[in-house]
Amino acid sequence: MERMIRRLLLLAPALWLGLSAAATDAQVVRTGPSACKAIALTFDLCPVRNGRGYDEPLIKTLMEQRIPATFFLSGRWIDRHEAEVRALQAVPFFEIGTHGQAHAHLPQLDEAGQRAEIADAVHLLKTQYGIEAPLFRPPYGEFNDVTVDLVRALGLRFILWDRISGDPDPRLSRAQIAERLIAQARNGNIIVFHANGKGAHTKDVVEDLYRELVVAKGFRPVTVTQLLDQCQGEPPHARRQPDH
Repeated sequence: MERMIRRLLLLAPALWLGLSAAATDAQVVRTGPSACKAIALTFDLCPVRNGRGYDEPLIKTLMEQRIPATFFLSGRWIDRHEAEVRALQAVPFFEIGTHGQAHAHLPQLDEAGQRAEIADAVHLLKTQYGIEAPLFRPPYGEFNDVTVDLVRALGLRFILWDRISGDPDPRLSRAQIAERLIAQARNGNIIVFHANGKGAHTKDVVEDLYRELVVAKGFRPVTVTQLLDQCQGEPPHARRQPDH
């Protein structure tokens, strides 16, 4: 009996660490329901040093095809793109989340620094645009336990992804990106792209995915919130029938 108790005490730290990791993982959303034949296309809007910082041809394609999309805006990007924020806000099948204030490496900040990085962009959208933005994606996908606790305390949903487009990588061609995402497509995918002009092939890849996954294979394009909370009923991208 004594030996069993000693063994349990030795195992306790490992068991606690495993439970802690599982609890953290449950609070970080990487994918949608596997029973839902839908995919969420998400686009980060990180600050850029050169260029306009806004992929207008991509946005035009999404609007013309009525493809729901979720955008994660950084505070610095918001500060420099008032007209673009309002353009995204005006599209009923787009939703807006946040991507940190200055696109900082969160694990390198203390708790106060992380809180400011997370909350400032949310506050900015609320006060200047009246946008409620309950979705948060950490810059670079980096976080620690402090990040997770703060996101929960601020009433936000922590959104990552389960498919990486790699669209900013100049070494990847349109075909390489599209073929990999099409081959890996699964129910509930959350795919990360960029809409700040860093993806040379982003618009073309989205068109490929729409043709191959939505039209040919029947996946529904949805926002992240629809993927997590609804994922039923008429596809939100369905075109209206002309009046007669």
